[in-house]
Amino acid sequence: MSVMVVRKKVTRKWEKLPGRNTFCCDGRVMMARQKGIFYLTLFLILGTCTLFFAFECRYLAVQLSPAIPVFAAMLFLFSMATLLRTSFSDPGVIPRALPDEAAFIEMEIEATNGAVPQGQRPPPRIKNFQINNQIVKLKYCYTCKIFRPPRASHCSICDNCVERFDHHCPWVGNCVGKRNYRYFYLFILSLSLLTIYVFAFNIVYVALKVLICFFTLWSVVGLTGFHTFLVALNQTTNEDIKGSWTGKNRVQNPYSHGNIVKNCCEVLCGPLPPSVLDRRGILPLEESGSRPPSTQETSSSLLPQSPALTEHLSSNEMPEDSTPEEMPPPEPPEPPQEVAEADK
Repeated sequence: MSVMVVRKKVTRKWEKLPGRNTFCCDGRVMMARQKGIFYLTLFLILGTCTLFFAFECRYLAVQLSPAIPVFAAMLFLFSMATLLRTSFSDPGVIPRALPDEAAFIEMEIEATNGAVPQGQRPPPRIKNFQINNQIVKLKYCYTCKIFRPPRASHCSICDNCVERFDHHCPWVGNCVGKRNYRYFYLFILSLSLLTIYVFAFNIVYVALKVLICFFTLWSVVGLTGFHTFLVALNQTTNEDIKGSWTGKNRVQNPYSHGNIVKNCCEVLCGPLPPSVLDRRGILPLEESGSRPPSTQETSSSLLPQSPALTEHLSSNEMPEDSTPEEMPPPEPPEPPQEVAEADK
């Protein structure tokens, strides 16, 4: 016999809490309803650090030290952790009074102030509280139906009283109060250090790039200016280095027209002479026959040879025009001496 266990649906307190807060993860995450600027904060931090790690850190780690991206990553992770802790935690919301508690507080106030005549403004609902020999006034919250503790205030955006209320920060998407102020301070402190760190090393990165670009620019522009000077004088680099036309003899450059425009037109705009190398020309054939020279003959003809070497090579080579018929027949071998004597 199977027994069916029916679980009764449990209602959590966060589901019935008044106010304008939103909850996630079964009440573990608490935020304000206006979360648009919080998403913008995440986008700015993630986008800036992503660009820094993708471009500047790779270059600086190679050129300066690999500790630069490591320390930046530590600051980034700490900033994100404190931001999420500030945004997702309870800032110190004070629960509202239950109906019975609110009725009891109203009776106490009426008993203290007495009956107020009709048409007359009731006195302010205040309680005096002594802290370090000083009187602190506790104000009554008409929304939460409670006397707020010292330094507490009602947030008009979240519609809740927050203990030791500092301010409502839209950048973190939550109120900043007694329970999350330390994380808020650590967040802005670490974010400030991360911003200074990224900005400083961005300047270093730009300075290194500018330095490299400066030397590149200086060399290229200097080389261009030098050759502009040579073109204006119709002079070559070799002639300028040797001082062919600027030496002690003060010999005038015979190739210069005495006019910068004419010199520039001749060097830059004059007709280009044809190539005398004739790289694609066809080599002529040998006069003795139609057979093109072989690779061995071509290479041997290009090498310098002494007369003795030439005579040695010609004696060992067989004439190409000789045939087997023209060659003298080989002489028969002489019979052995013993065979000759037996025949006699």
